Amino acid sequence: MSVSTAAVTVVVPGSHLMAGLLGERDSHLRLIEKTFPQTSITVRGNEVSISGLDTELVGCLFEELTGLLQGGEDLDLVVVSRSIDMVRSNERPTSVLTEDIVRVSQGRPVRAKTSGQKRYVDAIRDNVITFGLGPAGTGKSWLAIAMAVQALQTKTVQRIILTRPAVEAGERLGFLPGDLMAKLDPYLRPLYDALHDMVGAEGAQKLTERQVVEVAPLAYMRGRTLNNSFIILDEAQNATPEQMKMFLTRIGFGSRVVVTGDTTQVDIPDSRSGLVGLEKLLQGIEGLAFVHLDTRDVVRHKIVADIVAAYEQKGIDAVNNRA
Repeated sequence: MSVSTAAVTVVVPGSHLMAGLLGERDSHLRLIEKTFPQTSITVRGNEVSISGLDTELVGCLFEELTGLLQGGEDLDLVVVSRSIDMVRSNERPTSVLTEDIVRVSQGRPVRAKTSGQKRYVDAIRDNVITFGLGPAGTGKSWLAIAMAVQALQTKTVQRIILTRPAVEAGERLGFLPGDLMAKLDPYLRPLYDALHDMVGAEGAQKLTERQVVEVAPLAYMRGRTLNNSFIILDEAQNATPEQMKMFLTRIGFGSRVVVTGDTTQVDIPDSRSGLVGLEKLLQGIEGLAFVHLDTRDVVRHKIVADIVAAYEQKGIDAVNNRA
């Protein structure tokens, strides 16, 4: 979007929206003013007058924020900050943040929170196999399970299969107490937790008992053909090349697959990750997409995004070398 100095006035349709637009003690307005220091913003009643540099950009931002409020979105500093980033990238928050993916057990909608997440959701909807790659906190698993629940609710698939490699941060199954399934539970627990958030603990238990939802380690996929299923392979960076090939060739008719992972967090002892280099190998295959998420898509506490950015900038070797 081009820089403009012509004055712009945004008329907010209804004074009842002004409190949400400006934020508590004008906190949203202050953030916008801080982000665009060479732009003057004046509020009178339900009119926002903008002059100086970036008037077109800031005017578009206020229109988009107003549209979010009208669409039922609650604004806070995080949403406003993300909206600023989207408008700067010539993207419209109203087309990213207002589309319901599925409604969870408490009736709350699950929505994409960043433009990267929206691209990820669209790719899952449009492709047979989608790879969601990115750091912790970008919603890779959460959104994949939301799309799986939506597909189950609309009867697009008959069951959901959640799987991940039983490898974590140097620990081994033998050190954990209990039988095999008890040993595997810590590895599969994040998938259970996300499913519980979507359909409630009781709903998840019923789906599991009826075998509509299956949660199993990746090794259990060998020799199977998975038809009419929504299959999610989580933490795929810890699958070996042999396991990855085995998994991708299990896909049957009427199925949809999401593979999530972070190639910077490989925990396999010899680092032979089946996810590293896979995009180059599979490029050009129709019905298959790779979506890369980054620190801008981290939707946990801001400190998580800052930590991820620090590791991306300096690398874990800097810690090992006390650099």
